[in-house]
Amino acid sequence: MSQAQNLYLADLREFRFLLFEQFGLGNMLGKAPFEDWGEEQVGMILEEGYRFCCDVVGPLNGSGDEQGCRIEDGQVKTPDGFKDAWKKLYEAGFKQLAGHHEFGGQGAPFAVALCFEEILAGSNTAFSMYPGLSQGVAEVVASFGTPEQKKKYVQRLSDGTWAGTMCLTEPNAGSDVGAARSRAVKNADGSYSITGTKIFISGGDSDLAQNVIHLLLARVEGAAAGTKGLSLFLVPKYKINADCSSGGSNDVSVGGIEHKMGIKGSSTAVLNFGEGGTCTAELVGTVEHQGMAQMFKMMNGARILVGVQGIAVASSAYLNALKYARIRQQGASIKQWKDASAPRVAIIEHADVRRMLLDMKARVEGIRCLALQLAVHSDRARMLQGKNDGEAAFHQGMVDLLVPLVKAYGSDQAYQICTTAIQTLGGYGYLKDYGIEQYCRDSKIFSIYEGTNHIQAMDLVGRKLSQNGGANFMRFGQEIGGFVAATKGHATLGSSAEVLGKAQEALMGTAMRLMGWFQGGRVEMVPLNANRFLEMMSETTVGWLLLVGAKIAADKLATTPETDADHAFYRGKIEAAKYFAKNVLPGVAYKADLIANEDDSALKIPDAGFATI
Repeated sequence: MSQAQNLYLADLREFRFLLFEQFGLGNMLGKAPFEDWGEEQVGMILEEGYRFCCDVVGPLNGSGDEQGCRIEDGQVKTPDGFKDAWKKLYEAGFKQLAGHHEFGGQGAPFAVALCFEEILAGSNTAFSMYPGLSQGVAEVVASFGTPEQKKKYVQRLSDGTWAGTMCLTEPNAGSDVGAARSRAVKNADGSYSITGTKIFISGGDSDLAQNVIHLLLARVEGAAAGTKGLSLFLVPKYKINADCSSGGSNDVSVGGIEHKMGIKGSSTAVLNFGEGGTCTAELVGTVEHQGMAQMFKMMNGARILVGVQGIAVASSAYLNALKYARIRQQGASIKQWKDASAPRVAIIEHADVRRMLLDMKARVEGIRCLALQLAVHSDRARMLQGKNDGEAAFHQGMVDLLVPLVKAYGSDQAYQICTTAIQTLGGYGYLKDYGIEQYCRDSKIFSIYEGTNHIQAMDLVGRKLSQNGGANFMRFGQEIGGFVAATKGHATLGSSAEVLGKAQEALMGTAMRLMGWFQGGRVEMVPLNANRFLEMMSETTVGWLLLVGAKIAADKLATTPETDADHAFYRGKIEAAKYFAKNVLPGVAYKADLIANEDDSALKIPDAGFATI
């Protein structure tokens, strides 16, 4: 593979179907707060965004993986071409799509911005992390900062003048954020002196922007133990002068960068704060001990984007496997298996290859649908706020409910889809030439960072299911049940809808079982089964959304000539939904049975029983 070659592929027709045919984005465009947006502008963003990523960012994916990051004179140097791509990205305005108008944003629906984020992450996941984190810091300051902080930070973080990071993890704490030891001491001028070490900081340092603003959790002297005692601070790499130019060092040093399995172009760093006693910071807002609540703003956004990263690399892996399968000739058709002289055929004609391709298609398109469902709920909540607060609260509740699904299921499936794509190519998939092995390596981190997927599962069963007194989850189940009732008599999709109905019943019943464990004092059974429940809910949701799209496609198919390219597109939507319903959804009821067995072997085995080492 040429290291300057773009291998990223996307199917923009699929994006348009979801946005305009399935989710009805057109009904929101032209109305506040999206009055400046229309279908033509959205189409232009998709086309131009895809072209930009293929021309500018995609060619750096392989070379960035090969070169990685390095430290020179205490400063991280990103791979060749990243700095120029950063500049061009912000000049093109793509990172300000859904931003606030007051800070130079374009006010686009979140669903549109999410589509671009997939394209950017798919073309170069490592590069995409730098602007993604910067935007996250900007959103935290815009939400919780003082007027002065908003004026100082948000515009510069949004336009690429400054970069940003999220600093949670510490050597002693890992996912146990409440055990953080970083300290903050308030100074006479209202600033804080910071000391501490943070590890695994994505994009922790770079040469892309004039300054790097670290969003850091630390404990003010005398604060309570645990997460309740944490406060959130803005810690610049370089001190900020009165005119917002960069001054001298703020005593933030790079202790090292990790040598990783994937995303090598992203500088995952160890950062030391205040080793020389001169690191100063600003408290976000004016109230101490609000750190976790404020940081969750960025964490939730980051978790959504991790799920989108998963969709992005899985989609390109699938489309590259499809491209290969159409041109690679090997073996004769099974229909001529007795004829030794039969000509070779493209491997897409072989049944098992077609099965793998359809499996990848259904999963990729279903998870993308899941993420866009979340985004549309977010957009509708924004539209309805102040007009119909009850419905706005419902849509926000759906966002909260879907975040752990998008992050965990999207990231878990990404790795599996990439391995299937490698298998489709056979031995060539194991080589660097086709880029899929890099997608596979890059994707493995998705299930680990921004809260491991078990943390997502516990967030789902421990917090999200019971939000609003459980009403959010009940309404979610009712929507699926209503679709099943309206579809089970459908000539093409009726039998698939019946399978969905069984999955929905199994899901709701298992949720009651989890509640029973909580109330009955058998809490240890909950984490033992939380991951499986998240899978059940994710698969039920994906199966439902695929069938919703298939029903729309079936209606469109009736009036679409076979000579029209959309005829095959709509047939593909139908077959993918049926495949998922018949091959994946039955597993939901099976997993419910496994949970009902209440197996506690993992709890009973003695530690020494795992091995004699």
